[in-house]
Amino acid sequence: MTPAQTTRLLPQAYRPLFAHADFRRLLPALAASDLGDGMSVVAVAWLAIEIAPPGQSGMLLGAALAAYALPGAAGALLFGRWLRRLPAGRLLMADSRIRAVLLGCVPLAWAAGVLHPVLYVALLAGSSVLHAWGNAGKYSLLARLLPPDQRLAANALVSSSVSASIVIGPALAGFLAAVISPAWLIGLDALSFAVLAVQVGRLRDASPGKGGEDRKGGEGEAAPVEADRSAAGLQLLRKQPELLGVLALTWFFNFLYGPAEVALPLHVTDDLHAGAGLLGLYWALFGAGAVLGGLAAGALRRFPLWPVTLGIVAGWGLALVPFGLGASAPVTLACFTLGGLIYGPFTALSYTLFQERTPAAWLTTVLAARSAVLLTAGPVGTALGGPLIALLGPRQVLAASGIATVVLAVVAAAVRARGFRRVRTPAPG
Repeated sequence: MTPAQTTRLLPQAYRPLFAHADFRRLLPALAASDLGDGMSVVAVAWLAIEIAPPGQSGMLLGAALAAYALPGAAGALLFGRWLRRLPAGRLLMADSRIRAVLLGCVPLAWAAGVLHPVLYVALLAGSSVLHAWGNAGKYSLLARLLPPDQRLAANALVSSSVSASIVIGPALAGFLAAVISPAWLIGLDALSFAVLAVQVGRLRDASPGKGGEDRKGGEGEAAPVEADRSAAGLQLLRKQPELLGVLALTWFFNFLYGPAEVALPLHVTDDLHAGAGLLGLYWALFGAGAVLGGLAAGALRRFPLWPVTLGIVAGWGLALVPFGLGASAPVTLACFTLGGLIYGPFTALSYTLFQERTPAAWLTTVLAARSAVLLTAGPVGTALGGPLIALLGPRQVLAASGIATVVLAVVAAAVRARGFRRVRTPAPG
């Protein structure tokens, strides 16, 4: 089958994307790194459980998951003065190289017998230090490669690649964990980021003088952002109530998800007395649902953002409640699949809104600030997950996370409705 015939099999919204040579080159490399991260969903948690001292698996698991993301927020603040000047492609390449090197040290340290829990957490923390900038670079690069009317479809396709990796990665990791150490699976994740770094380096927008972000005066130019321009970018974000509202909602959404991410592996081991295979199946089914939901995001442009977003938040919360009711594994697997389907469009919708409401010259800086803010949410939630599990148990933490997420959606809807009424009501006099 020729590439043209393959393109004709795609939904109409996605066909124009593959007319862009750089996008066609970038997508497989992103998919490779997504697959590596999909395996790490199981591998990072499982290796933490294996190397934890007796009675401390929950604490180390929470620390490892937090370390895998939280330092990215610090990196966004500490290195912004220098990194905001770089083109989006270079940011993505730098993040990929650091992750490749430091994650690659995990299996080497394990093989040498020196993978102490402190070293493990330190390597995970170092690998994530540029995560906010790498993530901002990825979506800024997409915004520069593609015209505005194709960005939602591109965001949906890229976020669906992440979801697809959660189908394949955890299932593959669960199978391989029965044969090799999860440390080697983290090594494969490192290899996938090495592939991404090489491929991004081949793009026209990743190197000076090769077009894209380095053209002077062109549309979508990414001019260097000086300190005063950075302050102006923050002022721009403050003047966008809708962006701030989405950012606040997403922060609390990710925060409430954090304890569930810690509780699920321990629910599998402690409550269900199962192994890595079942944990991989949970994430694989979640990813399958998220792939379908993410691809549907390309058709959601005609719907209002807030009702869809709040429905996604409430729906995910409801999907977790059956865990606390003592539901069997088949029932909770089905709920996790449905939760993935509901969650699927969320990331694409959020990034598209930021891309559309932010001037091109400020996009990388604003997206890095967004990532820095959000990177504090999930890790704080995961760090809180360990003590909560010790107090309540994994099953109850999953249910509590779901109930709190539903409450979040209700509160956000009430705040949104109140703000809408204020806008519609004319001032007296």
